[in-house]
Amino acid sequence: MNADLIAANLAAVEAHFHSELANEVEAALELYTDDIVWEAPARGLVFRGKQEVADNYRRLFSSIEGVELRNLQRFATEDRVFDDSELRFTLVREGYLPLPVGQRVHLRLAHVFELRNGKISREIAYEMWRPID
Repeated sequence: MNADLIAANLAAVEAHFHSELANEVEAALELYTDDIVWEAPARGLVFRGKQEVADNYRRLFSSIEGVELRNLQRFATEDRVFDDSELRFTLVREGYLPLPVGQRVHLRLAHVFELRNGKISREIAYEMWRPID
């Protein structure tokens, strides 16, 4: 096993989450390969290339506020990173989840990232959401 490569993959994913939480879409895009494929199977979404992913991120991040993230576990191999986290946020715009605007949401989010040459080449986000009373 190449420990340096594994550490670099973990660092890339950590930087990715940091950029997302700061709503720094351009910084997040720099961590992707040009041929990135981003998927959210529960919502039937697949985006290809940085522009489609950027458009999706702008829609998504403009739909939520008050994001709290708690990482449960993260581990890596030489070409993959798995991340399991919980998020809490408030929906402020329609179109992201099938819940009403104003709803506080708990989202369990498992990611499988594929990496190539230190950049994310595929991101699969398994989303499980429920309203918070």
